[in-house]
Amino acid sequence: MHQPFYKDLISGEYKLPWTRMHALKDYYGMAQILEEFPNVRQTFNLVPSMMVQVAEYAAGTAVDPFLQVVLKPAENLTPDDRAFLLRHSFYSDPQRMIYRYPRYGELYTAAEVRKSSAASAFGVEDFRDLQMWSQLAWFDEAFQERDPEVRRWLERGRNFTLADQRRMGEKQREICAQVLPMYRKLAASGQIEISTTPFYHPILPLLCDSDIARVSHPGVPLPPRFRYPGDARLQLGMAREYIEQQFGVAPAGLWPSEGSVSDEVFSLAAEAGFEWAATDSGVLNQTFSRPVPVEGLYRPYRWRQGERSLNVLFRDHYLSDLIGFVYSKMDAEQAADDFLKRIRENCAGILAAGRDALVPVILDGENAWEYYPRNGRPFLRELYRRISADLGLRAITIGEAMRLVPLEPLDHIFPGSWINANFDVWIGAEEDNQAWAQLLRARETYDAAAAVAPEKRKMALEELLIAEGSDWCWWYGPEHESANRPEFDQLYRSHLANMYRFLDRMPPEDLSRPLLRMGVPTQVTEPSGPICPVIDGEVTSYFEWLGAGAYCVDERSGSMHGNKAPVAELYFGSEGRNFYLRIDFRGGVEQRLAAMEVRVNLQPLDDHAPVSRATIALAHGATAGEAHLAGPGTVECAYARVLEVSVPLGAIGVDGGRGLRFQCSVWEAGLPIEAIPQQGWLELKTTDPDLLAE
Repeated sequence: MHQPFYKDLISGEYKLPWTRMHALKDYYGMAQILEEFPNVRQTFNLVPSMMVQVAEYAAGTAVDPFLQVVLKPAENLTPDDRAFLLRHSFYSDPQRMIYRYPRYGELYTAAEVRKSSAASAFGVEDFRDLQMWSQLAWFDEAFQERDPEVRRWLERGRNFTLADQRRMGEKQREICAQVLPMYRKLAASGQIEISTTPFYHPILPLLCDSDIARVSHPGVPLPPRFRYPGDARLQLGMAREYIEQQFGVAPAGLWPSEGSVSDEVFSLAAEAGFEWAATDSGVLNQTFSRPVPVEGLYRPYRWRQGERSLNVLFRDHYLSDLIGFVYSKMDAEQAADDFLKRIRENCAGILAAGRDALVPVILDGENAWEYYPRNGRPFLRELYRRISADLGLRAITIGEAMRLVPLEPLDHIFPGSWINANFDVWIGAEEDNQAWAQLLRARETYDAAAAVAPEKRKMALEELLIAEGSDWCWWYGPEHESANRPEFDQLYRSHLANMYRFLDRMPPEDLSRPLLRMGVPTQVTEPSGPICPVIDGEVTSYFEWLGAGAYCVDERSGSMHGNKAPVAELYFGSEGRNFYLRIDFRGGVEQRLAAMEVRVNLQPLDDHAPVSRATIALAHGATAGEAHLAGPGTVECAYARVLEVSVPLGAIGVDGGRGLRFQCSVWEAGLPIEAIPQQGWLELKTTDPDLLAE
């Protein structure tokens, strides 16, 4: 459970609302649901920078401009307030969290259709309903189901009052106030174990020595060397002390930020008193310079160098990512069945050899669930129920695991993170390296400012430690995209600028300029003419697809880091008789493609028209293994360098030059891995060749 530190220490304001929003939706409910399953034991990793913020919201002392606008009487909203609400009220997943609630979906659709004119088109009641729904959609399922006030709001749906607004704000504080007590209760009972992360979530190996990035990625361009292992030691000590204050016992376990480890980090962790740490299976593979089979993955290790030792667990990357990125697209029962089936298959050989198999499933505790139906609760309940009923399975904490399963010796650890066993997300790109250079300059300025008053120097150090957090560089570079990237960029530079101000120094001028380069958004190009390609899996000539519409898929995967999308571009069009589709795949996924299939849904531009479906296996040149079409006809397809598909318009109910819409998904080993587009449909507005030619 993690959020970066959104609070500006000088203004006291929270620059983004995500700690509060996830406190409403995830932090309480993810723990509380375990009360229904007393035999399921889990480890929760709590990052202190998140807990401090939750405590401030619970106490009512957090100054949150987002919440202030939400609670402002709708009659008194200024034009700027209205524009702010329209920009920041729809960050939820449209499919699972907006259209789930009819009135919220209605407001979203109206805002999308009207775009720039929505602020003037929305009336007072529209804005008050928007203020309410932008928050209610984030209320945990437990409160939506059992809290009478929340239930009444959900059932009414619209025409909220100023009293409703005011009470909704009070309810948020009440929910935030229940978060940490729930964890204390479950920890005291022994059902959960609390582990932690360095206080402000830094990438510890890079704090110790940024040049270590070259070990995991030789040749990566790096900024001037940052080497402050004392900061890493301080962040570890602060976290351990904070958890002990909150729970009455020091944490035994450490999840290093983003699973980022090195020998120096393990030595510091052992020195600080931690007994175990966890990271990713990719790091284990690199440590042994080979892929480690499940027999080696499904057991704990004991790292030792000199007098220092630490127990280590390596997460099953594939199983964990199934929950994080894939099962949200499946039925809860099917997903739970698939997950446990894979575990049993993986463990069969280990059990046959006469030992227990320890399966480490470790994932983000908050961001996955908004993409699941009902915030993932049906899936979690089904999974916990099946585990509880299976005598061959036990869900245990990591501390228990270290006592129950023999440990294998480990004399070193490869430096890397749980993302590709390197540090490329946080260092190496131009934006990342500029951020590190600014951090180094600030750190050196702090070292030289010994004459500053102790209280100011303390605050300056706090800002430095915050700026060392991983989240700022998470959004720099090419890997990730978010609507809030500009805010993260601004907040990082503000923390550094505040450090200079606490030291009574003028912040460097370049801190006033964004580090962020403009991202490349997903692009759709409309068709410019009729096309009639040869379906052979090859781009036969430059002119073959000239005139087709195009959809360019942004390879950045959003706020969570899963595999990059296998599809690079998609082309589409018609000549009046057939619908044509071409899919170009990214380089580097060729070996995986033989196990993939593409599923295409097509529908006339009519909400009530039937949907035609085709499933295309990419093995052996592509075959239309299954097709359910609205009318007579067959799907023609071929895959060599690209995938090309042709479907008769009559077979999908499109005639007379009418338009159609379509969507694709890519599946691997029976699991969905990509949807194109992520939400909704792509449209071919007409199939009339004369209109296309015009």
